[in-house]
Amino acid sequence: MFSIAPMRTNDLRAFFENPVFLSTLTSWFFAQFLKAFIVLLRSSRKSPKEIALPLMWKTGGMPSSHSSLVTALAVSVAFKEGPGSTLFIVTLCLALIVIRDSVGVRRSSGIQARSLNLLGRDVGERLGLEYHPVKEIQGHSPLEVLVGSLLGLFIAAAFALL
Repeated sequence: MFSIAPMRTNDLRAFFENPVFLSTLTSWFFAQFLKAFIVLLRSSRKSPKEIALPLMWKTGGMPSSHSSLVTALAVSVAFKEGPGSTLFIVTLCLALIVIRDSVGVRRSSGIQARSLNLLGRDVGERLGLEYHPVKEIQGHSPLEVLVGSLLGLFIAAAFALL
């Protein structure tokens, strides 16, 4: 039961030792680390900013940290509470929404924004007008989502079984 009383040291310790929290945070971190490592391997320029940006904040790319995080959350809850629990159903639905959004809506929005920016720059150059580009949000390819989801699944299973 939730209480408004101040959190005790034992409560805080239990929070940070919780396998659901640990597997979820670990899967997000590993996905972001892999993303930065892949950028490092593919990039000819290797400035600290180019490496740090994907590590902490970059969206899109391989693997999907969103998919990794929500998959680890759902799988961890399944191990802890059981696959028939209401909490598992809630986390599974959340995972499906996030994954669908990352591969569908966000990806198509990014493609549309890129097309709009190309069109805007072209028309701006032809008419001599200044064009202010819209933000291009990077979504994920199905492979990036699959790899992120598998990463989350394996990390959650490792926390639950090892």
